[in-house]
Amino acid sequence: MKKTLLALTALVLVALLWLLEPVYQFYAHRGEAPLPPFGWQEIRGEVPESQEVLNRRFTAQGQQALNAIREYRREHNLPGLSVAVAQRYSLVWTGTVGFADIAEGRAMTSDTLFRIGSTSKAITATAFARLAQRDEIKLDTPLSVSMPNLPNPAWANITHRQLASHSAGIPHYRENGDWVGLYHSIALQKHYGDVRDALAVFDGSPLLFEPGTRFHYSSLGTVLLGAAMSEITGLPYRELISRTVLEPAGMKSTFADGDKDARSDRLATLYYTHGERFRPWRHVDLSHRLPGGGYISSPSDLARMGVKVLDQNYISAATREIFWTPQRLADGSVNEQDYAIGWRWREWDIEGIGIVRNANHGGVARGSQCWLLVFPDYEISMAFCTNTKTDTFGTFGRVYKPLIQAFMGQSPVAATP
Repeated sequence: MKKTLLALTALVLVALLWLLEPVYQFYAHRGEAPLPPFGWQEIRGEVPESQEVLNRRFTAQGQQALNAIREYRREHNLPGLSVAVAQRYSLVWTGTVGFADIAEGRAMTSDTLFRIGSTSKAITATAFARLAQRDEIKLDTPLSVSMPNLPNPAWANITHRQLASHSAGIPHYRENGDWVGLYHSIALQKHYGDVRDALAVFDGSPLLFEPGTRFHYSSLGTVLLGAAMSEITGLPYRELISRTVLEPAGMKSTFADGDKDARSDRLATLYYTHGERFRPWRHVDLSHRLPGGGYISSPSDLARMGVKVLDQNYISAATREIFWTPQRLADGSVNEQDYAIGWRWREWDIEGIGIVRNANHGGVARGSQCWLLVFPDYEISMAFCTNTKTDTFGTFGRVYKPLIQAFMGQSPVAATP
């Protein structure tokens, strides 16, 4: 009897350790718990760099941009940095600095893939715009119509527009009140082959506020939007995105995190950074957040999508205006982030250029950061990714300014805003 009790106790302890280990890793990779002293790496010796000028009219701009990202990578101690620029439907330049894998000495290339985090929302928004343009989905239809068998009745009056503009009241990861789902979104070990199955991660969580009354950024809300799009079209979400976005834009290097195709030798090793040291990020599966933060891609593919969005035969100017207009709340005020429908809309005053209008979306994932920007007045799109996380996204994002100055300040075909 005593031996049996000891064996059962041992099994319970092992099970608890197995359940709690990914939770510990979650907090350790947030800097809130210690990581082991072994397994750290440092960059030593010469740092590789490369560029490909795909349109020779951009030769000078490409060299200026390469100089800028070289200095930026050094200043912020990034493992690697990859940038792609497209204009009028095609890539014109790619540039890389640093390592895709430090231990192997594998250089970053334009084919290197990254987790793109919330930049995935721009992919979802592009598919949403295409469906809305074809009148297959209505922006202001409530979920009770598009998804009759909702797992949470509190979602019934939420509209597709509210989900895409973060005014639906759906919690973000931290506020998730579904405790089992919260565990899975921390452990990041469970695979979800269908986005509708991923609703189980948060379908037990109450709304934070009445839909439409406030702004609250929520990747889980975008997951619900993806499920609604799948339900309306009758297509699995992955197939829907492939048909409406990836294939038309020529995006052959964009995959769902956790899927077999995403396990590519082109995927960068993604790092946790501490000072001058790096360690590979723990294994995670982000399939539960696919529409809002679960894609893997390259800057080249993202830039291709950016200029495809500017193609009148793909998405009309009228549809772009709807999706790129900051949304208003029930009291008539524009939301606090000037967030549009699946994109952020910004107007920046750039030294030497003037006002630069753009639609953009950035993303932070486990060991990776990316940003996609589309400049309609210049018919230019650019994207850049790194295989680590900086202390703040703003630190990473500052590289946008010298890139804009390089490609728009001297662009041979720049339009007049």
